[in-house]
Amino acid sequence: MVEIISKRDGPRREDAAFRRLLSENRATITRLADQFSGGAYSASKVAKPKPQPKGLIFHDMSAGAAAEEPLARVRVSLNGRVLVVDENTSRQLHHLGQIARRDGSEIFVLATSENGFFASLEEGIASLLADLDNQILSDARSEDWLVAEIGRRLDLE
Repeated sequence: MVEIISKRDGPRREDAAFRRLLSENRATITRLADQFSGGAYSASKVAKPKPQPKGLIFHDMSAGAAAEEPLARVRVSLNGRVLVVDENTSRQLHHLGQIARRDGSEIFVLATSENGFFASLEEGIASLLADLDNQILSDARSEDWLVAEIGRRLDLE
């Protein structure tokens, strides 16, 4: 909508005449709009019924989340992040580190500020996993071994 601002107060004579012309010819304008749009103009003006919840599943994210004790498990994501997640809600509890490729081999890098991570690991968890920092993963010590070792040290088994 265009607002016309002038020094005079109230609507201008031309604006009042145009509004009156529109209101007097509303039926003709509506009929032409329906003819051009194939009836879509009037159909869009009809009140639509409200959606009914019958047959729909609603999940309340706020209720019940704190009722269950978190079931913590260590996981390695597809992009190499080593995480502690809650199995019940699939929410991340801790970011422990990253499996990175350096000099042709894969190593585990602990999430500390010294290793370039913005959010450092909690001090208690970092001290339990400190000797795993820069651990080379090979056939004998694979990702599965790393997950089991971290789970054993954090008592998540």
